[in-house]
Amino acid sequence: MTIYTLLAASVVAALTLPLDRAGVGWLVTVSAGVTALVAARIFPEPDAVPPLVRRPAPAVSRTRVAWAAATVALFAVGTFRAADWLFVLCLMTASVTGVVAVSTGRSMRAVTASYVIVPVAALRGLSWLLRGLARLGSRGPNGSGVRIAATVAVSIALLTVFGSLFVSADAAFARVFDALTPEIRVDTVFRWVFLTAVTFVLLGAAAFLRAAPPDVSRLDRTEGRKVRRAEWAVPLGLLTLLFAAFVAVQLTVLFGGSRHVVQTEGLTYAEYARSGFWQLCIVTGLTLVVLAGAARWAPRGEARDRTLLRIVLGTLATLTLVIVASALHRMNVYTDTYGLTRLRLLVACCEVWFGFVLVLVLVAGIRIRAPWLPRVAIAAGVLALLGLAGANPDGLIAENHVQRYERTQRIDMAYLSGLSADAAPAISGLDDADRQDCLLWAIGDRMPSDEAWWEWNLGRQTARDLAVNPPADCADEIYRD
Repeated sequence: MTIYTLLAASVVAALTLPLDRAGVGWLVTVSAGVTALVAARIFPEPDAVPPLVRRPAPAVSRTRVAWAAATVALFAVGTFRAADWLFVLCLMTASVTGVVAVSTGRSMRAVTASYVIVPVAALRGLSWLLRGLARLGSRGPNGSGVRIAATVAVSIALLTVFGSLFVSADAAFARVFDALTPEIRVDTVFRWVFLTAVTFVLLGAAAFLRAAPPDVSRLDRTEGRKVRRAEWAVPLGLLTLLFAAFVAVQLTVLFGGSRHVVQTEGLTYAEYARSGFWQLCIVTGLTLVVLAGAARWAPRGEARDRTLLRIVLGTLATLTLVIVASALHRMNVYTDTYGLTRLRLLVACCEVWFGFVLVLVLVAGIRIRAPWLPRVAIAAGVLALLGLAGANPDGLIAENHVQRYERTQRIDMAYLSGLSADAAPAISGLDDADRQDCLLWAIGDRMPSDEAWWEWNLGRQTARDLAVNPPADCADEIYRD
């Protein structure tokens, strides 16, 4: 059954996957793949196919189901959001959640090891799939391989004959048939063959990992070589003092207001905010690395070691939370002055996630050991990304610029015209009718005029409903501001 279900899912992917854009076909593909893997687990393999592994597969837990559901949800973003950059992030994150769903380890090293093992699993799974296909095809004229080929041939013949008759008999049915069936060309056939092969290999790797996940749990029990107390406490203590001095200055900035900054630094408040935001983001990320290293190499055998570890790491994490707040405050000031962009929004979301991870570090410090922390941090990142997708980031950016235009009568037409179709509803609220029509036309002009059903996307469909004819001198209007 495994071979058949994986082949069927691969064919579905080849027929419905829109490689050049987000669309409902991505959700259809991942749903078919998950269904195939579940069916392969429920139904036993036929005698003609060699068993995948010689031992029982691990039990399905609620945690694995939750990670698999998160993977499907990330793929589903392509059905509702048209922003390519957002969907690419979702696909990259889905590759992580998919690996976590089959991983047996809890530490970050175990998850990373499982991720690296995927290419090996693809080769092992491909070898098993090829052996199964060879065995199916070598059973003689009465074998299952010949029977399957005959069944497929008869099905295609029947559908072709009767489908042609129905198409010629009714114009309405012909339109529906044309909309549901792809256009057959030479390049289309090559695309189908390529996608079927690639998907078959990937699903084979997933089936192999599902049935025989790599035992990386032993990485959870290994720790780095412990250093002496002074070897970690002195450097981190000095770093904590540096953080404390910086935070003391930042508190004067946070509560001193823009007049204090202008008088002290000779800069506008927005320039001051921009000048340090990226550095503070890097500081936050590096601090997480330092905290992870200290948790791994600092000794904790004695009560004094554990107390010192809690004090130093807890203080450093708390001070870093203040730095996160300072970075977010700087971004808020800069955004109020110059408007929101994709990069500014995404980095601000990352800063919020960093802050949440720091809170988790503080909670983990209560008992020192926290094997749950890596997966909870990844889950928080996944939820944050899904929340960002639900909030419609390009729509939020367009809404921010529309509100800024109402205050300042200034708007970045060139930037807004480059947003995805998700921004169209917010742009439709712009008071200036000429600018609104220009932006809606510019966004709609980049979208394909006609799409197959597997390329359908809610964001693009909404933008089409709002599309207008281009006003005169629209290009000059876009690049004039």
